[in-house]
Amino acid sequence: MDRLVGKTIRESQRQDSEETQTKQGKQIEIVTCPDCDTQSIIRDESHGERHCHECGLVVSENEIDHGPEWRAFNPSDQESKSRVGSPTRKSMHDKGLTTTIDWKNKDTFGRILSPKKRSQMLRLRKWQQRIRTKDSNERNLQFALSEIDRMASALGLSQQIRETASVIYRTALRNDLIRGRSIEGVTSASLYAACRQNSIPRSLSEISQVARVNRKEIGRTYRYVSSHIGLELEPVDPKKYVPRFCSRLEVSNRVEQQANEIIDETAEAGLLSGRSPTGFAAAAIYSAALLCNEKKTQREVANVSNVTEVTIRNRYQEQIATLQSF
Repeated sequence: MDRLVGKTIRESQRQDSEETQTKQGKQIEIVTCPDCDTQSIIRDESHGERHCHECGLVVSENEIDHGPEWRAFNPSDQESKSRVGSPTRKSMHDKGLTTTIDWKNKDTFGRILSPKKRSQMLRLRKWQQRIRTKDSNERNLQFALSEIDRMASALGLSQQIRETASVIYRTALRNDLIRGRSIEGVTSASLYAACRQNSIPRSLSEISQVARVNRKEIGRTYRYVSSHIGLELEPVDPKKYVPRFCSRLEVSNRVEQQANEIIDETAEAGLLSGRSPTGFAAAAIYSAALLCNEKKTQREVANVSNVTEVTIRNRYQEQIATLQSF
């Protein structure tokens, strides 16, 4: 009897502590520990219970698990077992919301379709491609996003960079910045801006090698777009180019560390102001290779950094003169 009374009292206290208030048609649950009067309730999904973090009192048990009944150990498993579609992607002109008809002429059981069905599926694919773009603006957007994807693939950039570049291009299109300029120039500038935003070391020369416009037009379009949509980008750090250039030159880690030290010391002296970060990094690697007895020619360094030998020679002389003045 005493046990029953105690259980009834605890149950009434728990119901009083879990007050529910109705506000604008929604139920808001306020959970307070009935023992220590603190709002430190922790939900344990593995055991299906809620307990107090302070005193350890189990407030409720045998709760319903609202998560999936399957387990995923990596992102690919989670994506394959999900019962919903993939998230929307800015890198696709329709954000990935349209239907895709497979090119395989097989049914769900893997059987080959009949000639009549194959002809019907061919017509459906053709009309599907036609109705995906309803006007010239969508066709231009589709072409622009495909250009971003092509250049990003050639440069080995991640999906995050492609999504960022697509968002920048869509913003420029929404602000009517494409008028009077080529689509290739704006897409190349958007990709360069996306690399700058995500701190990926890619120079204008590298972008121009995979683009269909020259370096001068990319730089001019980038300055125009960034100033009108308000892109706040920090200057490129030359040290971000050092690991990639050193890997291509096949030099030791000692050269890489020495090059970073040269960049730090000369940048503190104000030598970096107004100079190209790629040329500055290439000259630092050339100087570090000489100091570490792993000599590389100026032509070899220029080939991996996409700068001229004259630039490396001038930056090298400036860096050596600055280091000797310390």
